Amino acid sequence: MWYFFILINIMPLSVVSWRIGLFSNNSNDNFTSLCPNGSVWIWEGLKECAVDGRDMASVYLGLLSIVCFMFSSIPQYYRSWKSKNMDEALSIWFLLGWLGGDSCNLIGSFLADQLPLQIYTAVYYVVADLLMLALYLYFSKMRSKATQSGNSINSVAVILLIGGSASFFLFQGNDFYPDVPSTFRGRTLLTVSADHSKEFTRKQIIGFTIGSFSSLLYLCSRIPQIYTNFKRKSTKGLSYFLIALVILGNATYGVSVLLKNPDRGQTERDYIVHHIPWLIGSLGTLSLDFIISIQFLVYLNQTTDDEQTTSLLDHSSCT
Repeated sequence: MWYFFILINIMPLSVVSWRIGLFSNNSNDNFTSLCPNGSVWIWEGLKECAVDGRDMASVYLGLLSIVCFMFSSIPQYYRSWKSKNMDEALSIWFLLGWLGGDSCNLIGSFLADQLPLQIYTAVYYVVADLLMLALYLYFSKMRSKATQSGNSINSVAVILLIGGSASFFLFQGNDFYPDVPSTFRGRTLLTVSADHSKEFTRKQIIGFTIGSFSSLLYLCSRIPQIYTNFKRKSTKGLSYFLIALVILGNATYGVSVLLKNPDRGQTERDYIVHHIPWLIGSLGTLSLDFIISIQFLVYLNQTTDDEQTTSLLDHSSCT
């Protein structure tokens, strides 16, 4: 069973690795002309130009954030399988907010020409959210709550379709990028920034707007979970490792974006403005995640008592 949980967490990264491979065509020619002083492996692997320690730190932190999010779901899978109450422990709107935010993040990152690691991370988010929702619906069905969850399940189906469609169209291959045959999409905005007279294109503005909406969804998604914990006076069924790794992942993701050097002709201010929706979506949620962490401490005794009671009942039924 646990081989399955590990597989479904690693599978999205294999998709990302496949996509990275698509950008490796003619990498040596591009590297010589576009990034002569940068790291070869980062250019060939991520199509990112890292020329100094600041850029290298940005890449390493970005990769660390992906690892954090990759492993954050596994403890929740285990906890859910053990407690069988995932549909009670997690708010469906918390999961929907995550999926909606991640779907918008994926679309917005692509349209607004964000950094390559931002796009790769966004892809993983969407796939991981789909898996988490599938597990939620499985336990909801197992507990025979179809009548209570009908509207929520319909909402899930709609957002699953949006997220899946976005992922499908994003990963169609190099033909999807006819205008940029030799350079990575995430660098085009930074390249044109050298010309101060050029404004954002319509596509970039749409991407920026969608990215801003994703940040709003990220912020709002925590509120239903905080309310669910408060109403139950318990965090039973919710793995703290999920929250802790999400906090670490968001922190490293946000810092990795901040550390990246602006390109030639782009000021630090312009760079921050360009990435502000994604910074809010990552660093802005930390305060709400810390509130959930405090709830784990406040409701620790109650959760422990509930688990002991359940254990005694199970033991009594066996005897």
